[in-house]
Amino acid sequence: MKVRIVNKSHHPLPAYATPLSAGMDIRANLKEAVRLNPLERKLIPTGLYIALPEGYEAQMRPRSGLALKHGISLLNTPGTIDADYRGEIGIILINLSSEPFTVNDGERICQMVITSHSRVEWEAAEALNETERGAGGFGHSGTK
Repeated sequence: MKVRIVNKSHHPLPAYATPLSAGMDIRANLKEAVRLNPLERKLIPTGLYIALPEGYEAQMRPRSGLALKHGISLLNTPGTIDADYRGEIGIILINLSSEPFTVNDGERICQMVITSHSRVEWEAAEALNETERGAGGFGHSGTK
């Protein structure tokens, strides 16, 4: 699938790191480094603008290395870029660690997965069919 992209950053286009990668790394597009203090969140620009086809979305997800090593995540993970959005893609980073973290220009800050989605039509009902699980949730099946 081909997707139109405008790259106003001075970094390469997002690309898959390996042949079987689901996500493409997205880089920060900064004039100067951004410091994220513990529990602080900031919107990080990317310089990227995309036009997805109808029926698709871009999901912005944390990078596992940043999460494990530095406690850096996306506040609204996964963030969704809708097919009709034409503004700059911005990434809401949060520092969940106890140490400050500096985001540098060009740093890979998240990954983008392009995926299809379905739209639903609601059908109002008075009750739902029964299942074995029923209303059980939040750990109802135990820990093992």
